[in-house]
Amino acid sequence: MHWSTIIYCGIITYLTRFSMIFLLKEDVLNDKTKKILSYVPSAIFPAIIFPPIFLDSAGFLDFEGNPKILAAVFAIIIGFFSRSIIATIFAGLISYWFLIFVYYQ
Repeated sequence: MHWSTIIYCGIITYLTRFSMIFLLKEDVLNDKTKKILSYVPSAIFPAIIFPPIFLDSAGFLDFEGNPKILAAVFAIIIGFFSRSIIATIFAGLISYWFLIFVYYQ
């Protein structure tokens, strides 16, 4: 009973979101709307990234001895110069792992 409800809800959610993408034609949106919608990813991304980097498990700002901040700064620098998402991800992960396993031990 519970699994079938979860599966039905997942299918309905998927279909409602997919229908907006599938049924929306390219020429329906004007240039101004396309330009405004192009800012959505850059507005949402910081809201997703900020809490795991700057907040501790209790929800307070954690700046002292936080290796995630240094790893994020290093990843931003690598991303700025390389313009590669894969290089940015790997640089951030490797620097974070280095900081937590070597530097802060």
